[in-house]
Amino acid sequence: MSSQPEPGAEPGSGRPDVLVHRLPSFALPFLALLRDHFTVLDPRTDSPDEPAHAFLARRAGRTRALVCVGPTPLPADTLRLLPSLRLVVATSAGVDKIDLRECRRRGIAVTNSGAAFAEDVADYAVALLLDVLRRMSASDRYLREGLWLKNGDYPLGFKLGGKRVGIVGLGNIGSQVAKRLQPFSCDIAYNSRSKKPSFPFPYYTSVRDLAANSDVLILCCALTEETRHVIDREVMTVLGDRGVIINVGRGGLIDEKELVQFLVRGELGGAGLDVFEDEPNVPKELFSLDNVVLSPHSAVITPESFEALGELTMSNLKAFFSGQPLSCLVQGE
Repeated sequence: MSSQPEPGAEPGSGRPDVLVHRLPSFALPFLALLRDHFTVLDPRTDSPDEPAHAFLARRAGRTRALVCVGPTPLPADTLRLLPSLRLVVATSAGVDKIDLRECRRRGIAVTNSGAAFAEDVADYAVALLLDVLRRMSASDRYLREGLWLKNGDYPLGFKLGGKRVGIVGLGNIGSQVAKRLQPFSCDIAYNSRSKKPSFPFPYYTSVRDLAANSDVLILCCALTEETRHVIDREVMTVLGDRGVIINVGRGGLIDEKELVQFLVRGELGGAGLDVFEDEPNVPKELFSLDNVVLSPHSAVITPESFEALGELTMSNLKAFFSGQPLSCLVQGE
């Protein structure tokens, strides 16, 4: 008796179809890995001159799995072109660009990649914090511009040891941040959707109360309707003029216009920002501030993280097509 192809497989291939949504050029090795195991549908390489919606209607109607690369929008109108879709594998930790409501309505499972990126992002968050407090980037510029010779020693920075650090979102990334800060003897507290009994840190039900009892806020949570602008004027006010904000989550977690004004007026002590509300546009008012460290959404970008991402993505796709449990499930079918 002849074997039958998996549901959603291209006839004669014996391999399941996997649609890749908006693959950037730096992820080409990732595409090669997928092609070793699946029939990959990629509008950018398969039909670069054809409108994406036409490609989806023509080639992807039977596709059951989609890999959404990076913070790529996946709105309801795109999902409607994929009537057989049952799995979205997001290669980013955040899934705010995916219409989760439509996925839930359709019974489409969604996974993210937070576990693959957690350690690298946590490293980056602590590096940003050290840079903001000790002014490493600013003192580097001071030296290169000849100002050490001309003006003498650079102004003092601040130590990290003993700081009260509030973590907003104690998930994969936030828990790794906490782990890295403990050797610095920081007093760690957190806000999250719910209390985490396995962690010994004080829990605050509101971000405002967390800020009122912190010297530093580190943002590691997902961007949702509930968390958009969770760092607002009131939170910045109670954090105070020596308070520091580190954001490795999403730009929309902060009311960016208010943040700029607080920093320009000296009403916040500093900020380390890897993400912004309107990337790649960054408020120019921040460029001249020595107490602000800016980064182009690169906390997750290491060869090691991409290798881990590839393994996690492959694991979830193989699990899906063999009926096994998924990892890093954001929402189930």
